[in-house]
Amino acid sequence: MERSEKQLPVIDGAQQRKQTEWEQKLAQRKREIHRKLLILSGKGGVGKSTVAVNLAVALARQGKRVGLLDIDVHGPSVPRLVGLEGQTVRAVGQQMIPAQVDERLKVMSIGFLVPTSGDAVIWRGPMKHGVIRQFLTEVQWGELDYLVVDSPPGTGDEPLSIAQLLAPEAEAIVVTTPQDVAVADVRRCITFCRTVGIRLLGVVENMSGLVCPKCGASIDLFKRGGGAALAREMNAPFLGQIPLDPDVVMATDSGRAILDSAPRSTAADAFSKIVRGILDAECG
Repeated sequence: MERSEKQLPVIDGAQQRKQTEWEQKLAQRKREIHRKLLILSGKGGVGKSTVAVNLAVALARQGKRVGLLDIDVHGPSVPRLVGLEGQTVRAVGQQMIPAQVDERLKVMSIGFLVPTSGDAVIWRGPMKHGVIRQFLTEVQWGELDYLVVDSPPGTGDEPLSIAQLLAPEAEAIVVTTPQDVAVADVRRCITFCRTVGIRLLGVVENMSGLVCPKCGASIDLFKRGGGAALAREMNAPFLGQIPLDPDVVMATDSGRAILDSAPRSTAADAFSKIVRGILDAECG
């Protein structure tokens, strides 16, 4: 009996040219973006998107040219957080024009492409990868000092795709809350960064103490210091703590960053300190 052999897929010339063209586009885009920051979290509900938006705004307020990319396919929240919910993006030729918060902050999200906020997006991994690739290569970002990427929680398709596309230059900021359950998930997130070969810029502890709306004192609503302890345990930099500040809730509901709505608040000061650490890492 003759042994049957598996036929390898044949890649024709047109497919090869298309692949080469895409690789060239991606390489060019990566050259146009100085630093690529991936905002990750081990679990949902830690305020990662709020952190991503406020870091992007804080960088823009420092005079940096910033792109904010929301790759949470199933739950895009960035358009609402920056006051652009319901907006659509236009295309010029084969390039999409990102929405703009102001002259220094451009935004792209799957939320701009889905007709209504209640529509469900049911995509498998390869489709998600294709959309993320398009967001990098077919959006007219221009020259950027920073691309801040808001990734969905966990270490699934979207975080893996963006990490692979932007490696090895990508840097990750991992967001956690002080509770043990969140900290345990962040361990996996840090291991993910090291496995895929992206630099871990540091850990941010969000919701670290409640700011009293009357006296401004910090109340330990949850335990405190879990993020800092984890950073020490995992030999990772600790970028800082952000309090659970009522001003952040009001800013989020109004589609504004805390640095714009309450620039003298405790939370705004915390974001500014974290951004100074990010800028110092650029110089170092």
